[in-house]
Amino acid sequence: MKVFEQLERQRDWPEEERILLDTVRRVADEVIAPRAEALDRSGEFPWDNVAALNELGLNAIFVPEAYGGAAMSFRAYLACVQAISEACASTGIIYATTYHAMKPLIEFGAEEQKQRLLPRIAEGGLASLVITETTAGSDATGMQTRFTPDGDDVVLDGAKLFITNGGVADLLLVFGKWSEIDDAKGAISAIVVEKDTPGLSVTKVEDKMGHRASNTVALAFDGCRAPRANMLGEPGDGLDLLLASLNRSRPSIAAHALGIATAAFRDMIAYMNEREQSGRKIIDFQGNQFSVADMAVDLAMCEAWLDYVAGLVDGGAEDFGLEASMAKLRASDLAMRIATEAVQMHGGYGYIKDFRVERLMRDAKITQIWEGTTQVHRQLIGRSFRAK
Repeated sequence: MKVFEQLERQRDWPEEERILLDTVRRVADEVIAPRAEALDRSGEFPWDNVAALNELGLNAIFVPEAYGGAAMSFRAYLACVQAISEACASTGIIYATTYHAMKPLIEFGAEEQKQRLLPRIAEGGLASLVITETTAGSDATGMQTRFTPDGDDVVLDGAKLFITNGGVADLLLVFGKWSEIDDAKGAISAIVVEKDTPGLSVTKVEDKMGHRASNTVALAFDGCRAPRANMLGEPGDGLDLLLASLNRSRPSIAAHALGIATAAFRDMIAYMNEREQSGRKIIDFQGNQFSVADMAVDLAMCEAWLDYVAGLVDGGAEDFGLEASMAKLRASDLAMRIATEAVQMHGGYGYIKDFRVERLMRDAKITQIWEGTTQVHRQLIGRSFRAK
């Protein structure tokens, strides 16, 4: 793992961020990782892990100081996501989803909204990004959830599914269509709904292949009233908000996927250096070395590209959507590939739950699906090369 240690040294973290990352990695290794297997088996929400992250004030690193935070770089945030996800993918996505949901509020919310809502997140509150519907997966314009103005309120009616943190979030950023705008794209709007609002209910808790300790639910909005003061922007601003949100959340998912990939790679290498077949360690077979070499190169390149994307964001770049798609596409494909190879290198042991690689393979799969499937990202990247 020398090459990865050298890559980490090259990052040259500011002292404050280096101390934070050292602490996060220690908590991930000593507190979060030992609980991951039991949480995967039980499917229980990891409140103790959330509490451990809140003790570090980890939400504060993406909330501006004016609203109770202590904001650090996007690069530091991604490194935290990766470290937590390497220890427990479920806990990693719970933390990352709060960022995904609140970044549009941080960037585009009115001052009054930020003063009122963001301190709850800085103090450790959870958030949820509420987009997907049965008719609106990769194509968000197909959503049917309806926002109807009624005096000082907005009435929400509709249903959402596959919502991460949906049953535990303090704040939910909900996307739907404004009833008075007759346009599939132009009607999309966004509003913050607070926990326990009447008319909001959980209709199903999903029993998932992986990320079993994260909360993924179906939600119903039945005459759910939210204050119009909680709307982000104006009616019809939602699509731009959504796209801006995805450009930040996709590198975040890439970091999450790299955490899973790194865990699988470490477990695979450790096992290959211990297990013997035909009088030789598995790592000593040339064919296996070639496979390891390819994975190590791709992992290092993916780490470097994600650092590049983080640099674009921290440098104030406004147009980095393609770079974000590239990071998400490559990291998610790599997570699945390395996890699959790790199971293969473990032989029969890789297929049973006594070894972590079985869980990592299940956890890796969703990274190729959420925040845009691999097919969507390949299309986004590929069509960018069409002649104007």
